[in-house]
Amino acid sequence: MLVFALTGAGVSAESGLGTFRDPDGLWERHDPRRLATPEAFAADPVLVHRFYDWRRRTALSAESNAAHAALARLERGLAARGGALFLCTQNVDDLHERGGSARVHHLHGELFRARCLGCGTASDWRGDMGPADLGVEARCPACAAARLRPDIVWFGEMPRGLDAVARELRAADLFVAIGTSGAVYPAAGFVAEARLRGVPTLEINLGAADNAGLFDRAAYGRATEAVPAWVDEVLGRAA
Repeated sequence: MLVFALTGAGVSAESGLGTFRDPDGLWERHDPRRLATPEAFAADPVLVHRFYDWRRRTALSAESNAAHAALARLERGLAARGGALFLCTQNVDDLHERGGSARVHHLHGELFRARCLGCGTASDWRGDMGPADLGVEARCPACAAARLRPDIVWFGEMPRGLDAVARELRAADLFVAIGTSGAVYPAAGFVAEARLRGVPTLEINLGAADNAGLFDRAAYGRATEAVPAWVDEVLGRAA
């Protein structure tokens, strides 16, 4: 059995990391046009670095939850039965990895990686990344240039690995979206692609997403309860 799981901010919300599009979400409190576009970074890199340094410190203090652990258990359980899980996340935190998942596709980049604007090298980065204006002299480990940016997919940039996503969608026996708003494309369109191929679809969410009508089934509730229950169901069927 091949399972394609798409996760969004809702899977990390119970770890204390805020969602983006809820009434009290991150983009309700901060203007993404000033913080999460290439143009914003070019206009005010100090402000953008300050925002992402704060997000990095916040994510470092968070811990993975039962939903992350359940998806890691699903990955191991399917592999033991000759199947596989393709875990595609819109999240830039590393809570899936810390929860035990070995194979995670970060569609929107990774908060704990820096990309050099000089040589293009991407490096692991867990500290502050701000420029000298913020009292930090962050330099690329490869070329020593002080021209780093968060290795994040900003608005107006192309999500990562869409060819791999399309390949996995074609092979999937089940598509599930967990904790997603159903409002951010191209990820919000994955369920439609799955349906066109006759793949069963499931939404697991706190409440109905914007694209909820496209799913065959839905399970609403806290991710830390709904995801482990679903994983038990899948592994029971696959046994």
